[in-house]
This record gives sequence, C-alpha cells and structure tokens, in this order.
Amino acid sequence: MTALGYTLPFYTGPKPTFPMDTALAVIITIFLTALATFIIILPGIRGKTRLFWMLRVVTSLFIGAVILAVNFSSEWSVGQVNTNTTYKAFSPKWVSVDVGLQIGLGGVNITLTGTPVQQLNETINYNEEFRWCLGESYAEEYTKALEKGLPDPVLYLAEKFTPRSPCGLYNQYRLAGHYASAMLWVAFLCWLLANVMLSMPVLIYGGHMLLATGLFQLLALLFFSMATSPISPCPLRLGTAALDTHLGPAFWITSATGLLCILLGLVMAVAHKMQPHRLKAFFNQSAEDSVLEWGSEEGGLLSPRYRSMAESPETQDIPMSEASSEMCFKEEHIKESDCAL
Repeated sequence: MTALGYTLPFYTGPKPTFPMDTALAVIITIFLTALATFIIILPGIRGKTRLFWMLRVVTSLFIGAVILAVNFSSEWSVGQVNTNTTYKAFSPKWVSVDVGLQIGLGGVNITLTGTPVQQLNETINYNEEFRWCLGESYAEEYTKALEKGLPDPVLYLAEKFTPRSPCGLYNQYRLAGHYASAMLWVAFLCWLLANVMLSMPVLIYGGHMLLATGLFQLLALLFFSMATSPISPCPLRLGTAALDTHLGPAFWITSATGLLCILLGLVMAVAHKMQPHRLKAFFNQSAEDSVLEWGSEEGGLLSPRYRSMAESPETQDIPMSEASSEMCFKEEHIKESDCAL
C-alpha cells in the first residue's frame, strides 16, 4: 500500500457511530409516538376538557420520559478541554484535539476529536464507551481497548477508571450510579402508579404518588452527589491542559423534574382540601355520586361513607288507589275470619 502512495494509520479507523445513544433514541421514539397518538384523538374531545386532557398527557409523558432517559444517559458528570497532546504510543508527534469525558450511571464515554479532524494523515474522531453495569466487566473492556490500539488520550482517561487505579474513581462512580439508578427505577414505578390512580376516583392517592416520584428523584441526586466529590482525587492532565468535570445536563434535568413532581403533588393535596370539585372537574370526573358520599377525611373511593338513617330522607306516605284499598280490605277480612275459625 505504501508503494501505491497510501499510508496505513497506526490505529484502525473509527467505527461509524449513531448520532446519539441508541437507548435514548428508543425512549424518545416511544414517548413521541405515544404523544402523537394522543394528539390524533384530541379532536374527539369537546370543550375545556380538551385543554385539561392535553395538559395532563403532555406533563405525564414528559415526566416518564425524563426518568427513563436520565437513567440511561451518560451526562451526569461531564468535562471537555482543548489541548495539545501525544497521539500515538512511542511517538514524539503531538496533535491538537478536543477531549470530552461523560460519566453516567452505568459507565463512562470518552470522545476525541481533532482540530482539524484530519491530522497526521488520519481522521481523529473517536467515541468510546466503557461500561461497568449489567454484568459487564470494565477491566475486560479496557483490555480490549489496549489490544485495539486506541489513542493515548482515550487510554489515559479510561485507565483512571479501572478497578486497580489508585484514584478510586471506579468504586466512587460505580456505587453512585448503582444507588442513583435504583432510586430512579422506584421513581418510575411511582409514576406508573400515579397515572393509574389519577384515572380513578382516588385523586389524592395519585397526588401522593407524584410526591413519591419527586422524592425518589431527589434521593437519586443525593446519592450521586454524596458518592462523587466535586474535586477529583486524581487530576486529569492531558498534554498542556487539565480536564475538569462538573455536573452535567442529566443531573439538572432530574432535579427540575423532581421539583416539578413535588410541586404538582402539593398542589393536588391543597386542591383536594380546598376545591375538591374543581380538582375532579380538571380530571374529568363526576363531582357527586348518587349512591355513596366520598369524604376527603376517609380517603375517597377506598373508604366509602354510607348515609346514616338520620341523613336519609324521611319516608313519605304514598296514597293508594281505591281498587288497591278494596283488595287490601278484603284480604284483611278473610284473614280475620280464618283466625276466628
């Protein structure tokens, strides 16, 4: 190949990558499909109910999509730096690159992009992922990266997160991701229960589930913040610059969604006490029941309060027709004669 004027790169070329994470793409596609389905049937709803119904659907789908998306996101802690660094092992040549580090709940993602992309007769554009969840071994993935011959900046950052690294970043972020992910899954279950209860005459319990959804999201943030220190125990130096990490978009989106769920739950609790009829009208439910009275202090549908005898309407005498009166008089006369015999 060199005789023909071509130069093989020291490393194999980068694999073609999807523009975004496939898990996030699937989640976004599912929820957008559900939203499009609800929009299609929206014209069949009349009056103000259409607006209320659309608001409920959009808010609920947004909360559910965020909980699932951030659980698979790799942008809980991010960092990026432009630096001049070595590119190949045992080579004195340097390149100008943008190095990115994204830390998620299940692993790390390292990007390396040349500025410009074409340098040293190569295309410098790498996007490598190293995972530590779902039974995957981070050490094995790092070993494969060594055998593959990835560039020095990628291997340097990946080595800092290996289990044997003295930095301790592996155990730190792995434990943080494990507990935060568990809290997010519980929050997702609470969101499902909230949707079920809000479609039934137990709105107060649906509000309680919204509160639980928000609290578990905030617990996930608390676990991630406590397990990860803002100052890295090992400085990440790449050539002439240092890479610093900070909380990423996934952290702040989870925080905003958790606060939104808590706010909605509190609003529902206050509305259930102050304006229960308007709350039922917002959720397109009947404000009165002809058979049972649902008292807020008893808990709604699960604790029905039957009317007592004092509350029941008084009995009224219904006049009978003359034919009916004669029939009753004859029956009573026959019974009296039988008793006399």
